[in-house]
Amino acid sequence: MSRLWGGRFEQPTDPRMDQFNKSIGFDARLWEVDIRSSQAYAHAIYDAGVISETERDQIVTGLEKVFEEWEEDRFVIRPEDEDIHTAVERRLTELIGPVAGKLHTGRSRNDQVATDLRLYLCDALESLETHLNALQLSIIQVAEQSLDIIMPGYTHLQPAQPVRFSHWMMSFFWMLQRDWGRLEDMRRRIEVMPLGSGALAGTPLHIDREALARRLGFSRISENSMDAVSDRDFVAEFLFWAAMLSVHLSRLSEDLILYSSPSFGFIHLADAYTTGSSLMPQKKNPDAFELVRGKTGRIIGNLTGLLVTLKGIPSTYNKDLQEDKEPLFDVIDTLHLAMPVITGALSSMILRPSNMQSAMDDAMLATDMADWLVAQGVPFRQSHHIVGQVVQEAERRGVPLRALSLADLQRIYPGFTADALSVWDFVRSVEQRQAPGGTSRNAVLSQIAQAKAIMGVLD
Repeated sequence: MSRLWGGRFEQPTDPRMDQFNKSIGFDARLWEVDIRSSQAYAHAIYDAGVISETERDQIVTGLEKVFEEWEEDRFVIRPEDEDIHTAVERRLTELIGPVAGKLHTGRSRNDQVATDLRLYLCDALESLETHLNALQLSIIQVAEQSLDIIMPGYTHLQPAQPVRFSHWMMSFFWMLQRDWGRLEDMRRRIEVMPLGSGALAGTPLHIDREALARRLGFSRISENSMDAVSDRDFVAEFLFWAAMLSVHLSRLSEDLILYSSPSFGFIHLADAYTTGSSLMPQKKNPDAFELVRGKTGRIIGNLTGLLVTLKGIPSTYNKDLQEDKEPLFDVIDTLHLAMPVITGALSSMILRPSNMQSAMDDAMLATDMADWLVAQGVPFRQSHHIVGQVVQEAERRGVPLRALSLADLQRIYPGFTADALSVWDFVRSVEQRQAPGGTSRNAVLSQIAQAKAIMGVLD
């Protein structure tokens, strides 16, 4: 079996070790970036005087043919192909002969795979950003369409205060906006080119690494060859980014699971994003959101697994780093599926304002009554206690707060006047929250306008 590294070995590799060592089963997806980086490297070693112009053109043209085979699903992986780098070089040799062996001059699979992985992730960020933006736009659209719908707001999953549905919806826009900011910040640390670092000590060739980086679309080159070949901070950082994003998507999913249940009935999910029961004909399950919630655990696990792998690795490259790809690919694939599904489910759901209205409880206006007392000069701690007694009295009688008469209120606190009864108004309550970031109509409109400006949406 032909290998890139077998010259000093006398005995063949145990077939079980050979299978254990191979990564072609999962790193084959790096074929496009591996060919791209190899073509750029061929130009770099030509510029450095390592190969002739004819040899460079043979290599570049040969790699174009290998690219076509992969693109057209005609590339045949052979048993001897240990990884994607081996497979591409083996096929290139079959196509152009021994000159293919010059491509690897001064290059190691250590700096090659680090380069490929960064290129692959840069490409993945573009599509993930597109999905993220689409989800944010969907949130804005739902918020605009539901501007005047009022719903119960919850803390501890207990009814707390009335809010606009649009205000609740926009809360997730800002979570995702933080994710977008982290993505943009992370991109700078991914766009660093390790190629030219060799196995660990750098290259003896006079390669213009800056020019090579520009050719490949990197913003800068790595500063230290030993660090460059072992650096997987960018993978860990991406997995953290994905975990944080997934936590936000999971929280959104949890709310929507609750709100779509008959116990709440605030929203109705489209058939396209739900499934049924194999036993109970009446069931309509919010599986899209349950899957997002469940897969978040796996994404967090992928981050944790990689960090544990990295924590004890000695300096420079070690084969442990082969474990960086499967969690990375799994997370990218998962997000590529999950984000459009959530976007579609949000865009197609139907709101049930009457059910939201029915779920409103006068107790959610208790804070408004405390605020009314504060406006009369009562210290908040005292007003909080007074309203607590009002709530207790209503509970004792088994009636809503608004059923208590002015006389009932005055028996608890003589300073109540008829004007205090005006607090039993849910619209009035939300409109009291005029401060930026609040749930009043103008405050929510301001949020939406800010969000549209961020997204570049013109009215």
